[in-house]
Amino acid sequence: MEWASKYRFGFDLSGLALFLLVMLPNFIWFAVPAQNDVLRAESATPVVDTVASVFQALTVACLCFVVNKERGKLRFSPLVIAAIACVAVYYAGWASYYLGIANSLVIIILTIPPCLAFILFAAERKNIPAALFATAFAVCHLVFAVANHIH
Repeated sequence: MEWASKYRFGFDLSGLALFLLVMLPNFIWFAVPAQNDVLRAESATPVVDTVASVFQALTVACLCFVVNKERGKLRFSPLVIAAIACVAVYYAGWASYYLGIANSLVIIILTIPPCLAFILFAAERKNIPAALFATAFAVCHLVFAVANHIH
């Protein structure tokens, strides 16, 4: 487990900030339903949803509390810029959703870009555990989206 020696427990405020940026539209959605709110329908994939929630929690825990000793200072690298772009696309997806558009493209935009933001940010921070958990979360999140909302 030589790779594990590269990590320590710590706190990464930027990981928490990314998580909160991604979750902000979800907090709004919990409080203010959209007009064509297909996301509130009962899920056909409850087991996948539970597994996704576990991987999401592990992703966030790793982004916030697992620190690679070899990482540099956070900077606007291509990976960080790409992660920010993913969040911007995700916000555009939420805007479309609140305008009443709930088609397959919007559902994909609500599914893939936030996962990619986590993966890209984890790669920038050299946080392999977070990247692995985020990838597993992405697969589960995509299975949920396709099984429940892509027709």
